[in-house]
Amino acid sequence: MEYLDKIEEATQYILDKLPKDKLFAGIILGSGLGNLGEKIENKTVIPYSEIPHFAKSTAMGHKGNLIAGWLGNQFVVGMQGRFHYYEGWNMEQVTMPVRIMKRLGIQYLFVSNAAGGVNTGFRVGDLMIIRDHINLMPNPLIGKNLDEFGPRFPDMTRAYDPELMELAESCAAKLGIELKKGVYLAGTGPTYETPAEYEFFRRAGADAVGMSTVPEVIVARHSGIPVFGISVITNEAYSFAEDFVNDGDDVIVAANKAADRLSSLIVDMLKAL
Repeated sequence: MEYLDKIEEATQYILDKLPKDKLFAGIILGSGLGNLGEKIENKTVIPYSEIPHFAKSTAMGHKGNLIAGWLGNQFVVGMQGRFHYYEGWNMEQVTMPVRIMKRLGIQYLFVSNAAGGVNTGFRVGDLMIIRDHINLMPNPLIGKNLDEFGPRFPDMTRAYDPELMELAESCAAKLGIELKKGVYLAGTGPTYETPAEYEFFRRAGADAVGMSTVPEVIVARHSGIPVFGISVITNEAYSFAEDFVNDGDDVIVAANKAADRLSSLIVDMLKAL
């Protein structure tokens, strides 16, 4: 079956499950951040396993549900967990949910992740607005261009929407939430980076490092969807004491602790849009 046919079949399956309200935004929730989905009201929950051609989420802290309902007075669709290249999915599978969200009619995409802080001013628990990214993964647009979604060579000068960043800073100030802002670097994983790699990435201009998000952002921008991205800093990857180790469980714990602040910020942004 052609990729476009798979997108259409999955989209129709989801549409048949949803109320007829017009979708406003899509939200992709990363490691340990799926609890925001629990705040969605009057929700319809669709397990990924039921959606035709959808991949399955196997990463820690990813519940594997598509949730549609009301958040911040807007009708949204949220992903409790994403698909990663390191899980063995190809880039078409990793980014198919964004294509489907476009077909569902979203006007904005919010993406979140857990990331290691390589900026020496960052601390565990910080929230970082993604102002730009560095991509070290295969580009998801390689191959035949999907002209139905966007152009062959999409512009990435403003991959993350400046107006959404300004709105986030305004909402955060009212909520008393401190925000950092920086560049997110995406590698394939699944290994955590070596100290030498962390240092290299910091010198290359990265503030935070992770294993996700960028493929979805590229596909969203190809489709003309404005994007807001935010990282939860879950480890400090710049000072390596003798007992320093990267631990996946610690990442989930740190992300969960920041989830309430992140949830409040996104809810207020939705209310303001």
